[in-house]
Amino acid sequence: MVGGRLTLLALACIGILSAGTANAQDGDPPPNNLPNNHTTVLNWAKFPDGRRWGSTAGIDVAPDGTIWAYDRCGANTCVDSDLDPILHFDTSGRLLDSFGAGLFNIPHGLHVDADGNVWVTDHGVDPPNGKGQQVFKFSPRGEVLMTLGRAGIAGVGHYTFTQPSDVLVAPSGEIFVADGHGPRTNARIVKFAPDGTFIRSWGRHGSGPGELEGPHALAMDSQGRLFVGDRTNNRIQIFDQDGTLLDSWTQFGRPSGLFIDQHDTLYVADSESRDNEGGYGHNPNVRRGIRIGSAVDGTVTGFIPDPAERGSSSGAEGVAVDHDGHVYGAEVGPRDVKKYIKR
Repeated sequence: MVGGRLTLLALACIGILSAGTANAQDGDPPPNNLPNNHTTVLNWAKFPDGRRWGSTAGIDVAPDGTIWAYDRCGANTCVDSDLDPILHFDTSGRLLDSFGAGLFNIPHGLHVDADGNVWVTDHGVDPPNGKGQQVFKFSPRGEVLMTLGRAGIAGVGHYTFTQPSDVLVAPSGEIFVADGHGPRTNARIVKFAPDGTFIRSWGRHGSGPGELEGPHALAMDSQGRLFVGDRTNNRIQIFDQDGTLLDSWTQFGRPSGLFIDQHDTLYVADSESRDNEGGYGHNPNVRRGIRIGSAVDGTVTGFIPDPAERGSSSGAEGVAVDHDGHVYGAEVGPRDVKKYIKR
């Protein structure tokens, strides 16, 4: 991003760069007080049977503009539940369909591809129960079209995962899986052909360039660059589709969720930053919330603050934006999905 930095520097020197933005210099602290141009809609989803949200971090927008999300079956796990975790809504929050009962332990990442198919990752459990460590591809009606990984089998091979956190399908149809969710799991990106054939993987535990700790979220911009939410390292790492590191950004906070819209606007959900010295989520002087900016040059322009900022996780962990620019935040700790409407 050398060119982007030079452009921003030039604008600042001639007084054009607005005081209401933050630039993309590597190592810059995330801004905490940028404008919030959204109002919050509570109780957005309407469950006809009186069901309430469980924990959720997975949400995306389909090509037709409808919203897909998952719910961890009214709790923070779907083990031994007969509820459907995969939920389909219109933008008003009306439930259109649901499916997936009995298939999941802990659904984690969710992505809707260009054909409207729904991809969901599933974590494992201890003790093992023959489920988890997989990625599912569903048709919009809930038919299982493909699985990646081996049910209940953790590993670091070409066709095994250990706590897969997210999945993304590129315009080419190639599949990227963020594989790992902690120090005793994997820490890599795995790339597959559209038919599920392994192509390559990259990454390892660490905090150096190209290394990963908690690869938690994926997004892709219009240039085909892969954005990885390297959450435990409090940064986004940007790769080409073969794993070459292109840039590393810290100005969007501790990234739990990523979303890039058709205009290359980047939305980053930070649900964990805390001041606790040396403890989990350590990212001092950084407020939790959803930061909004440019996927092109890394400029941060807006901020939807987390109203709670309590405990190990609060506010949005997953984030998506509909065709009208309204933002949806999927929350683990508060067990909710909130809608944020542009003012």
